[in-house]
Amino acid sequence: MKLNHIIAALSMVLVSSFANASGEHAGGHGDADAIGQPGKAENINHTVTITMLDSMRYNPASVSVKQGETIKFIVKNSGKIKHEMVLGTAKELKKHYELMKKTPEMEHADENMVTVPPGESGEIIWQFTKTGKIDFACLIPGHYDAGMKGTVKVQPEKKKTGVKK
Repeated sequence: MKLNHIIAALSMVLVSSFANASGEHAGGHGDADAIGQPGKAENINHTVTITMLDSMRYNPASVSVKQGETIKFIVKNSGKIKHEMVLGTAKELKKHYELMKKTPEMEHADENMVTVPPGESGEIIWQFTKTGKIDFACLIPGHYDAGMKGTVKVQPEKKKTGVKK
């Protein structure tokens, strides 16, 4: 009888680990507050086009925005292989990349990322609520290690002085 309980418990562990290792990947990113929040189309301040290249680079690889702005990223894949753009902290991107290496068939469905087939475009609308450096990267296995990374520099918004003439 004890053996049946052990087999049942092991089966449950195996099934749950397979369920977490493949298929759609959404949520679970602890750094969302650190990098901002999903933006709304009606609040877009600027549009920035980012081109993804098969040389494992983004063009441009660095973007500057102001705190509080909502940016629409048009993400174009000019290459012949699939690429993606994922916004996050350096720590979270590295952690996510290690998971992607173990489960390369994982699909993304979060608002801070877009996966783009060759020759197509996608978009991310994001509001940058905090100052500092936010990273972006392609987490497809091999791309991150090859240097497919970039940064968004979030500058403080200019305060009005309140001085009247």
